[in-house]
Amino acid sequence: MKNFTIQEINAVLNGVVVGTTSHTITAPEQLELANESEISFIGNKKYEKLWHNSKATAAIVNEDISIEPGENKVFIKVKNADLAMSQVLEMFAPPTPQFSHEIHPTATIDVSAKIGNGSKIGAGCYVGPKVVLGENVTLYPNVTILDESSIGNNTVIWPGAVVRERCHIGANCILHPNCTIGADGFGFRPCPERGLAKIPQIGNVIIGNYVEIGANSSVDRGKFSSTILGDGCKIDNLVQIGHNSKLGKFCIMAGNSGLAGSVTLGNGVIIGGSASIKDHLTLGDGVTIGAGSGVAADVPAGKTMLGYPAVEARTALKQWAILKRMATE
Repeated sequence: MKNFTIQEINAVLNGVVVGTTSHTITAPEQLELANESEISFIGNKKYEKLWHNSKATAAIVNEDISIEPGENKVFIKVKNADLAMSQVLEMFAPPTPQFSHEIHPTATIDVSAKIGNGSKIGAGCYVGPKVVLGENVTLYPNVTILDESSIGNNTVIWPGAVVRERCHIGANCILHPNCTIGADGFGFRPCPERGLAKIPQIGNVIIGNYVEIGANSSVDRGKFSSTILGDGCKIDNLVQIGHNSKLGKFCIMAGNSGLAGSVTLGNGVIIGGSASIKDHLTLGDGVTIGAGSGVAADVPAGKTMLGYPAVEARTALKQWAILKRMATE
């Protein structure tokens, strides 16, 4: 079991220690559940009231905290408690699953595939013709990488994920279990002979560097060219990204949200959980879409939208206030 002194933790955080304690820290934990050998954090002043009843020995706090740690307890004051807590979690993180073989004997790897130095391929994986894996790529068991795809250096792909043919994943990415990159876009048209005729989807998916895609999420291939995710995008679990959509850099999509086909997101767009974006729309840089919202028109840069159908946040709040008054009259 890992354990650290307050001084060892602060050597990583470079914060200001307030108070003293005789305890060694054995784990991080949330305020309500922590015991006397654990460290927690207070990232918002509204949670300061929970500290009095917490058994935690230490907390990482923002510099503007208004309370004292108390007897035999410690605060580590930092500029951003949320970011500092992520560093502490890294210190206590257990090791990732280990490989008994760098390339498991049950993996199927086409002779034309190129495997970079230090890459690991788990049991039951399939690596197809002309696939290129960069250096230090990790494929956990039962990953499928189909023909002519490429995976950048240091990317990690967890069990059950599928990268379909001709798709390209950048460096330092993480694909979580059972996500699918490059499935066919949802293209059908009425047809007298067949009812619904399938429209071939002949494009691919291009994913930038430092992108993370959650479990059971799907990024569909383009109908003509490419569906594109820019560097640093973070996609939650159970997210749908439709064919030919284009995401700028550092976009965030929370769970159960979805983009229909040919949606364009600028840089730094945030889409809340269960929000949906109509096809062929453009959301400018820095747009925020509230959870559960339905966007049916283009959104200029910097706007925050709420509701179904989505309107500007101030308008939505006024509408909700009026409805609330009407309900009580």
